This record gives sequence, C-alpha cells and structure tokens, in this order.
Amino acid sequence: MNEFSIICRVLGSLFYRQPQDPLLVPLFTLIREGKLAASWPLEQDELLGRLQNTGDPQLLSADFNALFVGEKCSVPPFRSAWQEGSDEGEVRQFLKQRGMPLGDSPADHFGTLLLAASWLEDQSQEDEFEAQVTLFDDYLMPWCGTFLGKVEAHATTPFYRTLAAISREALQAMRDELEESAEE
Repeated sequence: MNEFSIICRVLGSLFYRQPQDPLLVPLFTLIREGKLAASWPLEQDELLGRLQNTGDPQLLSADFNALFVGEKCSVPPFRSAWQEGSDEGEVRQFLKQRGMPLGDSPADHFGTLLLAASWLEDQSQEDEFEAQVTLFDDYLMPWCGTFLGKVEAHATTPFYRTLAAISREALQAMRDELEESAEE
C-alpha cells in the first residue's frame, strides 16, 4: 500500500465509520498516541497533533451523528446533496465498472469516495490512473471544498474541524500528485 492509498484509507474511514466502530480502534489508538504522524506522508504535523488531543471516540459520536447521520444531519456526506444534477447511481456505475465491491450504502458518500480512491490505487492497473483522475475531477473535487467548509463550520468538536482541514490539504496534494504523474 503506498502513501496515496494510506491517506485515502485513513481519511475515508474516519468520515465513513462511526467513531466507536471496532474497526477504527487501531486507528484511534495511533492518533491518540501520536504515532500516526510518524507514518503520515504529508507535512501536517501541527494538524495531526490537534487530532491527537481531541480523538476520544466516545465524545465524538454525538458530533459525528449530528454532522453526517440521518435526514436532518447538518452536513450530508453525499455528493448528490452538494453537486446539482449529480446522481448516486452514476458514481455506483463508475465504481462497479472498475470492479470495486459495493454494498447497499450510497456510493457517493464522501468517505466511500476516498476509500474508492484507495482501492483504485491498490489495484494499480494501467487504466486505474485515468479512473483516479476521473474520481477526483468528476466525483470529489467539485464539491469537497464546500462539504469540508460546512464540516468545519458545523462541527462541535475540534476533531472534525481538524479532520476537515487535514482532508482539504491532503486532497489537494493528492490531486497535484495525479497532475504531476500525468505530465510525466
């Protein structure tokens, strides 16, 4: 697994899964112990330090639910809520064509899209580079800035405000990396 995939997997998991999800226990342990920064490929030590001091999963649960869960959530995590004319089925079809296994949950969830970017990177076939560019340019970048800004504005815990800032910088860095790879 390369750096691109690690970033997408970590961020996607934190946005997609409830903070108390047993699958996130190892990740929250790394964050709480300050060990994520040692393997984090981007220069975001200050932001990761802020995460370290605010990452108690039990305290984050109420914020996560208020932000992302249910019809009355303050920041819907779905592309279809932010990008006019977008359709979850379009994203689902795109990912299915690339062989990504999908469950019943919406495929246009912000966390799912980041996990999809990781999955595409891990597949590393020749045509997956173009799929990554499409994923970023068509399905993530047009709305992620607005979404992450709303997360920062509505989060009641410093954890989710910091996670939004980390994600904004990381997404831009990864998109820049894709651009540099295309130019080579």
